[in-house]
Amino acid sequence: MLEATALRRVFAGSPAPAVDGVSLSIRAGQIVGLVGPNGAGKTTTVRMCSTLLVPTSGALEICGVDALRRTRAARAHIGLVLGGESGFYQRASARDNLLFFADVLRVPTAERPARVDRALRQTGLLDRAHDRVGDYSRGMKQRLHIARGILNNPDVLLLDEPTNGLDPEISADIRALIRELTAGGMGILLTSHLLTEMEELSDVIHVIMGGTLRASGTAGDIARAAGVQKVTTFTTAIGTKTATANLLARLDKRADVARSSTVHLEARQVCSVSWSEPPGDPAGIVEQAGEQVGVRIKDLSTRQPNLEESYLALVGRR
Repeated sequence: MLEATALRRVFAGSPAPAVDGVSLSIRAGQIVGLVGPNGAGKTTTVRMCSTLLVPTSGALEICGVDALRRTRAARAHIGLVLGGESGFYQRASARDNLLFFADVLRVPTAERPARVDRALRQTGLLDRAHDRVGDYSRGMKQRLHIARGILNNPDVLLLDEPTNGLDPEISADIRALIRELTAGGMGILLTSHLLTEMEELSDVIHVIMGGTLRASGTAGDIARAAGVQKVTTFTTAIGTKTATANLLARLDKRADVARSSTVHLEARQVCSVSWSEPPGDPAGIVEQAGEQVGVRIKDLSTRQPNLEESYLALVGRR
């Protein structure tokens, strides 16, 4: 449904390309995730895939249409959701806003009311269709952005951080909506800084850093690219902050440790050690290091890495 090949974008006055040689594809019903640090090239890639930004070089095909030569024809297959608080007429109702955007999107006049009502129904806003957008909560506005993005029945939907700043309950609703859209055959390109969300939703994940793709595939593929095979987690008492830091510093000196981290909670510290080459007894090594610095280890376990741990290890290797 979307095939991007060697996309490159150089901005005037910049010493390096913002995006350099990015290739990705999206099939029907597939969610493709794009993650990376701020300034890595995610938004530039999305804007090129949406035809809002012309690549310096490369090729882009959307539903068999050359999007660089036949931009208007390609846009008929695309929906774009940038989100945020702005983008709507705040004093107008949600329904009137969508009728306006249906006109902008060249939805046939006779079909506009039905298309608008369907988009409002899909996003759970039909019962608030006649309320002013200015009275909407942030989560409702985000759903309204998605409603606008699907007005033209796109084959490919580009979602740039659709749950940014939303509370957990509303974020879960948005994720459920995204899954429903793919069930109808829509392909989705998704960006997010929430790596647990990306791991939950994405069929394929691309990690972009410095404008280039550094790893692609499943969460397991990202872990292998980051050189992380196992992760050992444990807790220590909150009053042992300095000793815990010494413990992790001692472990970081090992050649088989890719990364370590700690999170300070009210009653304890939660620590993790990512192993590039797991030793025969990782738990024993952690306990021994704890004894050497005088820290009591609790809740010790070793498991497969998740996407966030693999991503952070990969970014840390830059």
